[in-house]
Amino acid sequence: MLFPAILKSTIRTGSLRLIDGAGGTHVYGDGSPPHCTVRLRARHLDYTLALNPELSIGEAYMNGLLTVEDGTLYDLLEIAARNLQNFEKMPWFSLLSRMARQLKQYNPIDRARRNIAHHYDLSDQLYDLFLDSDRQYSCAYFINASDGLETAQENKKRHIAAKLLLDRPGLDILDIGSGWGGLGLYLAEEAGADVTGVTLSVEQHKKSEARAAAAGLADRARFQLRDYRQVAGAYDRIVSVGMFEHVGKKNYDEFFAKLNDLLKEDGVALLHAIGFSDAPGPINPFIRKYIFPGADLASLSEVSSAAERSGLIVTDIEILRLHYAETLRHWRRRFMANRQRVAALYDERFCRMWEFYLVLCEIGFRFRSMMVFQVQLAKRSDIVPLTRDYMVDWEREHMPTTRRYTRAAE
Repeated sequence: MLFPAILKSTIRTGSLRLIDGAGGTHVYGDGSPPHCTVRLRARHLDYTLALNPELSIGEAYMNGLLTVEDGTLYDLLEIAARNLQNFEKMPWFSLLSRMARQLKQYNPIDRARRNIAHHYDLSDQLYDLFLDSDRQYSCAYFINASDGLETAQENKKRHIAAKLLLDRPGLDILDIGSGWGGLGLYLAEEAGADVTGVTLSVEQHKKSEARAAAAGLADRARFQLRDYRQVAGAYDRIVSVGMFEHVGKKNYDEFFAKLNDLLKEDGVALLHAIGFSDAPGPINPFIRKYIFPGADLASLSEVSSAAERSGLIVTDIEILRLHYAETLRHWRRRFMANRQRVAALYDERFCRMWEFYLVLCEIGFRFRSMMVFQVQLAKRSDIVPLTRDYMVDWEREHMPTTRRYTRAAE
């Protein structure tokens, strides 16, 4: 049996007990934690899991053909992550990896719109079950270990705003990938900015418009259902949070060229996105196929090179290492606490699919090379102050107060 044989040569640390499709038991690892027992409920899995484990293990779990009988799914994926370097030495795994690295995502506007709808136009109730009240669906910023999700997401908005150099009211700000409008509304109210947000999600656009009207900010925060490539005009500030992952490697030059075109000569842009801290590589195939079709992750070298080719200057970079792991831990716990309600919206297969997605991503940030980068960009090197003191000063001056748009559902 191929899969049990592969595990024997690759699982060196942790403790994994496998019950194969025929009922046979295999034990792997060095006896150290984490401990996990997994049962395969179909004989063909003894072979098919070996062919493309990054995809097929998630599919088997989602379809109820791989079950965790002792320990948790988190334990299983942590064991896999801790031993991944052993898998990567296998010739067939190395071949799959090299083939995947050649994939350059083609992302025309119509396809981009369909890809976004696949994930962001799910039931509106779903996101209330695991996100914070402002529906920030990106990496939070944990200043203190005791910060809850609500506080950390408020920290994130303030941290991003500080990097935009909001030195006067009335700035024209473009928010590319504006989500449910939380960041745009924050910038409109906290900085007196005039914000234009663009999204390809019908549901997000609808909610953003409603929130702006309810908060009395519709004159300063407008949200449009359009692709960033269709935007015209010139902006003092441009911000993009959690959208670059959907651009596709083939389109990085196009993205930064558009930023350059839209940014005023004395403008500042801030890009917040997930990436890899090591060499360029592909996104996990399970995530691409079932969760975020068309998505991809960049290494910092890919981002810097594309920005340089566009004529933009990188003026500041910050790497957020474990912040997204903590964010995903909060999301996962909230999701699992509301699992029955999610199943009522969809079904058990959907619950297992999303559980696998949330666990897999958390593991990626905690044990592998995934991270979040914030890159500040300008057209001239003298646009932002010479030191970062202005960021710290702005954050301290804008500690959170009660806001009129506290809930996305309003």
